[in-house]
Amino acid sequence: MALSHSVTQSHNYAVVLGEENGKRRLPIVIGGFEAQAIAVALENMTPNRPLSHDLFKNTMDAFEINLKEVIINNLLDGIFYAQLICEQFGNVIQIDARTSDAISMAVRFDCPIYTYEFILESAGVILDEDAEKEVKTEPARSKAKSIEDLSISSLEKMLEEALAKEDYEKAAQLRDIINHKKSSNS
Repeated sequence: MALSHSVTQSHNYAVVLGEENGKRRLPIVIGGFEAQAIAVALENMTPNRPLSHDLFKNTMDAFEINLKEVIINNLLDGIFYAQLICEQFGNVIQIDARTSDAISMAVRFDCPIYTYEFILESAGVILDEDAEKEVKTEPARSKAKSIEDLSISSLEKMLEEALAKEDYEKAAQLRDIINHKKSSNS
């Protein structure tokens, strides 16, 4: 799974899901807040206050409901649909969800995300390795250039400010730049 800026829609992002034993990728355009919720979970960040998805996971945990899997089960007019497949005391419960919310929950529960062949045939893309490397490195490189000359202490202050403002996407980017600078100085 990867997050990147959407090429087709400004101010949006794409979460790109990869086929387990194949080369197809399923790009799903999501909003900034949804991307932030996924990024927080992917980066194992702990916000000062729980995000809505964290609250929902904590509630599910309290009621002993486990998210077993997410199924992206339909694609209509360019909109993906998903279901959370949950289990409580041996009973299976299916809950409709926005796909971005379902992915955010899947990351928090560390559960698999499935889809159907017809969805991959319709919306999947095949990326060669060079194109995949460009997708993953281009956004980070363009953002890092604007702040690469800052000191580690300045970057750490920016990181603290981003966390205080609950801008976890920016915080994750800053953390990565700080770690890279520290490893380069070693």
